[in-house]
Amino acid sequence: MPENAPPRQLAFDLPLDPRYGREDFLVGPANEAAYALIEAWPDWPDSVLVLTGPPGSGKSHLAAIWAERAHAWTVPAADINADAVQHLVSNGALVIEDIDRAQSRDEAALFHLLNRARELGCPLLLTSGTGIDALGLATPDLRSRLRLAPGIAIEAPDDALLRAVLVKLFVDRQLVVDLSVIDSLALRIDRSLGRARDVVAELDRDALGRQRRISRPLALAVLRRMGFDDEGEPSG
Repeated sequence: MPENAPPRQLAFDLPLDPRYGREDFLVGPANEAAYALIEAWPDWPDSVLVLTGPPGSGKSHLAAIWAERAHAWTVPAADINADAVQHLVSNGALVIEDIDRAQSRDEAALFHLLNRARELGCPLLLTSGTGIDALGLATPDLRSRLRLAPGIAIEAPDDALLRAVLVKLFVDRQLVVDLSVIDSLALRIDRSLGRARDVVAELDRDALGRQRRISRPLALAVLRRMGFDDEGEPSG
């Protein structure tokens, strides 16, 4: 190590708790229809709503906003089994997260839960990373029931929303960066809020380890390490 180089610090990968309040949700063209429907509750077209979107798109955030409004329990689809159905629907409202995770999905229990919830008037919000037809459901009745449920999708963010989310992610980590860093990141990364979260976390770890602020050159170096190229980057 050069004599004058700052010592590298250990960057502990501590979990950063996401903030899921209504005031923390950034609304843009990609998610405004989904947000409006969540806010419209209890004036829904049906007691069941399926919310779809790619990883990191804000499904869990919207589900948390609705859960607070509806005083709902939140449970992963993997935790639904025959023994748990009656207990789950007894609360009066329920969020079922990640029904697209086929490896840990009990389709018979999920179908039974949908039926019992409808009988008892228990509103349900289900989240999924894919549409119903892409779930590969082996139970025809469950597939039919979910197809009949109203659905709303979160789309890929536009440039303005992506930039706003990047700013928020840095602020959440108490990091101050120049606008040039935001522009460089938004120009390169996938139009995915999940990818934005990954990139900001990696920048935070790298900057802490090097004891350096997050500059544009550092951001570009980290992006290259993560597999992003410089195509389309403005000079200067």
